[in-house]
Amino acid sequence: MSGVSRGSWSGQVGFVLAAAGSAIGLGNIWRFPFATSQNGGGAFVLVYIAAVVLVGMPILISEVLIGRSAQRNPVGAFRALAPASAWPLVGMLGVSAGFVILSYYAVVAGWAFNYLVAAAGGRLTAPTTAGAQRVFDSLTGSAGRQIFWEAVFMVTTIVVVARGVEAGIERASKILMPLLFAFLLVLLGYALTSPRAGEGLEFFLRPRFSELGWGGVLSALGQAFFSLSLGMGAMITYGSYLEQEHSVVKAAGLIVTMDTAIAILAGLVIFPLVFTYGLDPSAAGPGLVFVILPEAFVRMPASGFLATLFFALLLFAALTSAISLLEVVVAYLIDELDWSRATSSWGAGLVIFALGIPSALSGSFLGWADWIASELMLPIGGLFIAVFVAWILPATTVRSEYEGASGAIRGFRAWRFCVRFVAPVAVAVILLQKIGMF
Repeated sequence: MSGVSRGSWSGQVGFVLAAAGSAIGLGNIWRFPFATSQNGGGAFVLVYIAAVVLVGMPILISEVLIGRSAQRNPVGAFRALAPASAWPLVGMLGVSAGFVILSYYAVVAGWAFNYLVAAAGGRLTAPTTAGAQRVFDSLTGSAGRQIFWEAVFMVTTIVVVARGVEAGIERASKILMPLLFAFLLVLLGYALTSPRAGEGLEFFLRPRFSELGWGGVLSALGQAFFSLSLGMGAMITYGSYLEQEHSVVKAAGLIVTMDTAIAILAGLVIFPLVFTYGLDPSAAGPGLVFVILPEAFVRMPASGFLATLFFALLLFAALTSAISLLEVVVAYLIDELDWSRATSSWGAGLVIFALGIPSALSGSFLGWADWIASELMLPIGGLFIAVFVAWILPATTVRSEYEGASGAIRGFRAWRFCVRFVAPVAVAVILLQKIGMF
């Protein structure tokens, strides 16, 4: 057992905000709106919500239960709960995923940092899609600029994590998460009063089941899984700092609600603006937030203010997720190697920064790293976590951790059924689809 103090949350609010921050990331703001628009609008939203309830939340609860029961990092948790077995390899997979994901995630987050500074300085001036594309290509074509902003973002993340669980991660989450919501609501107010808001809302929310298809269902399943930061050990790590008196189920419900709300609110902001300014609603990924939306912002009244708010929102979402990714690795170094928090944070952070440089040098390498982590490592981790809690962990331990100090057992049978049968099958389907089996 490590001699270094691990820390803990000051209360359930701190845990919920930090865990919601881990879940709420760039994918909520660019991946969810695009996936919705391409897969039947409101039909996709309905399937997504069902997937969150039946697949995402059961695995989220499972991860928190593992962490709180063992009070250890992902590797140590599996070693404590299943000694003399191969299960700690699942925890190591999560730690490794944290390394890989944060290495390229920091590069993309660096783009948001660059655009925030440009917006605040009034330098987002390209009035056409072609002009906005040239601005983005100029950034992604400059290895030096990308590495610089990656470094700025990583140092910011390291400083927060190095301060500790309560003084660093929790305090940052209590500031960043309310600001994120506030910024989004300001942008929402502007978007909903834009001239063609109604067309954008209809495009985003009207159920078009004929456009959903099997591919859309799989996309909704995948989005529900990836959006909640599952399979990478983040929720196991955060759960290990949660005291027994706090309800895991209530906290998980709040986390899921906040994560889903941000994704839907992002769509409510983006599509009214896209339609109002006659832009392409089918733009995907980075093209949506770094090309299409900047073009819209340039045409708006108070464009500099609104663009600054949006990219601050994007940066805050990226930062709260990056903090949790780094904390997975830091918790492992503290628990298993007895390193100090400062040494763990700076040591791991600098190695991850170095691993991210190839992604700054090559977009193809970034895409390859993303495929390895998102399409393989996370589904495999999530699948084994569900199997472990459902079939390996003693039922008495599972029930005790589910109840917590309150003794509340409401929903236990439904959750148990989902984590035993529904979630593993759904994640296995996601994994098979990602590797091209169907």
